[in-house]
Amino acid sequence: MQFFFPRQHRHYKLTYWLMAVEFPFTIVVLTLTGIASHNLYRSLLWQDGADNGFNSAPDEALYAAANHRPYKAPIVWSDFITNYNLVLGVLSTFFLIVKLPLHAMHLFHPPIAATIHGSLVALYIVAARYQAGSDMSDPQHPQPGPPWYITKSCSVAAQPSNIGYCAQAKSLFAITVIVIVIYVAEFGISVHSCFITQEEKEQVLEAREEKRIEKEFEEEILKSPSMIPMSAAGMVPRTPGFPPMVASPAVRHGAPISPFTPRHLAFNRLGSGSTSSDLPLRDNSSMPTPQIPCQPQTTEAQTPPAQPMYFPPPPKKAMKN
Repeated sequence: MQFFFPRQHRHYKLTYWLMAVEFPFTIVVLTLTGIASHNLYRSLLWQDGADNGFNSAPDEALYAAANHRPYKAPIVWSDFITNYNLVLGVLSTFFLIVKLPLHAMHLFHPPIAATIHGSLVALYIVAARYQAGSDMSDPQHPQPGPPWYITKSCSVAAQPSNIGYCAQAKSLFAITVIVIVIYVAEFGISVHSCFITQEEKEQVLEAREEKRIEKEFEEEILKSPSMIPMSAAGMVPRTPGFPPMVASPAVRHGAPISPFTPRHLAFNRLGSGSTSSDLPLRDNSSMPTPQIPCQPQTTEAQTPPAQPMYFPPPPKKAMKN
């Protein structure tokens, strides 16, 4: 049974749009969790709810320590939820910065996307669950549901300075729920792309078969170099890792040069019993022959220039006495 690893998203552009929608909400989550870090307003909201009788008071930990009683702060008012939200905001921003270029390069495969988005969905659900946690540590002031800054209006705050902090905590919870919805949509699209159709399977099998044939061809070429195709069409032997190339014949003085030397072809054809008509470069109709300028020929032999001949003067007659 062959394994098919899905590499393409069926909804490629839709994934882009969801990332674009995710971007501003992720930045808001990172900003709000960064502001709330180091207990900027968690204890203030806790004390404000205690003043209104909505939940327990922060000083119960001191009373429990003084009376040697064990005490555990409710998860909604603990340091853990503040640090958890901050780490989750940084992590989601990091994943957004990484997955956007990977998706553009077609490397953010559906199984990887489903794993990341599924993990983020689980982490954000835990964050929302902790933010909306109950506070039952004080039997006189029980809080069975979410804290007061989520269920009630911020105008009920005992201290007017806590109204802004209440709005920030309420906004963080709302943005967390919206991000969960976005990640659930991305997770569903990624899972849907993980189940490939029959047509996609056939395309994968065809690509694998072509790759296998190409690999076998290259192995045969490496084992027997005599199988390298060098036909008249000008094919160049394939090099492993490079596609076939068509050799362009070299041109010298306006006439193409054959990849075979005439002497090599002549000996091969004479050895196989061919006639002189089969010798290379005899068919002048397919290959232009270079024009050699003709020099005028003369029948007269060229002689060196004649030199002047010297004749001695005639003897003088003897004078008669």
